[in-house]
Amino acid sequence: MENKNKIPVGILGATGSVGQKFIQLLKNHPYFTVQEVAASDKSAGKTYVQAVNWFLDSRIPSEVANLEVKKCDVNLKSRVVFSGLDSSVAGKIESDFAQAGYIVISNSKNHRFDTDVPLLIPEVNPDHLRILRWKKTGQGMIVTNPNCSAIGLVLALKPLYDKFGLEEVNVTTMQALSGAGFPGVASLAIADNVIPYIAGEEEKLEKEPLKILGSIENNTIKFCDMKISAQCNRVPVIDGHLEAVQVKLKKKADIHEIIASWEDFTAEPQKLKLPSAPEKAIYYFREDEYPQPRLHRNLEHGMAIAVGRLRKCPILDYKFIVLAHNTIRGAAGGAILCAELMKAKGLLEK
Repeated sequence: MENKNKIPVGILGATGSVGQKFIQLLKNHPYFTVQEVAASDKSAGKTYVQAVNWFLDSRIPSEVANLEVKKCDVNLKSRVVFSGLDSSVAGKIESDFAQAGYIVISNSKNHRFDTDVPLLIPEVNPDHLRILRWKKTGQGMIVTNPNCSAIGLVLALKPLYDKFGLEEVNVTTMQALSGAGFPGVASLAIADNVIPYIAGEEEKLEKEPLKILGSIENNTIKFCDMKISAQCNRVPVIDGHLEAVQVKLKKKADIHEIIASWEDFTAEPQKLKLPSAPEKAIYYFREDEYPQPRLHRNLEHGMAIAVGRLRKCPILDYKFIVLAHNTIRGAAGGAILCAELMKAKGLLEK
């Protein structure tokens, strides 16, 4: 596909860690081309290469390096914008863009529970895009992807929820350093250490899956009635959130049935062959010591999750381990997949 046929997009918060990941992952994308970058007032007016402290393991794409950084206000030419804005400023800026007619695909938390905003995992709840029919954001719209830990957890829960039902979930996360952004956690705080607290993270993990797995009723999303308890920890791993999960099922199931539900799982992004969609969204590992962040976070370019260590639980029914790449599947890559699904549904048409 030639550039002239691609959808031009802008990146809000382009100099931050998520903004950089958007730019890296959108290089040579078949649907989208980065036309504009926007950031804070102190960066505005500079070229992108002058403004950014680029720390990813690739060079700044040449087509982006010399773009002038603009302010995050509603004068961008690109109707579609990806937001990697910090939550301290994202709320108003994203609302302003939506009210002005822009299509905002956001990685920020601010609008995740707005009644007219889908909290989207394309393999899990693509039907939630229907609530955009009843949106209150003028000619524009906001679609958000979930918290990075919630994405991995819900992808693993979805086949179980559909086939057996879920009553209770207990999850303990071991979250990578990159989830804290750059420069992130001080080295003397995390070296030889685990920090058993990440501000706001447990609340997100206990609440967001309830909306994602909810159903549309009376033009809104009714949350599912599952109970979730979460404990979140920061560990000295660069990328890849590992989660220890316990579940109580509504219907009885044996281990083989549960594994089969993961291995057989496929969804709309796979059927549509969306560019960022993994061929398999879930990989199950039978080896006792797997999955591990260093070995399995890059499955399918970081867009698939890894599951392993399924066994019976003496308190609930079963327990297992989930691994997801937090900055790809859990952030920019997940948001790009949302945009690809929206394009396939005709929601990005001019």
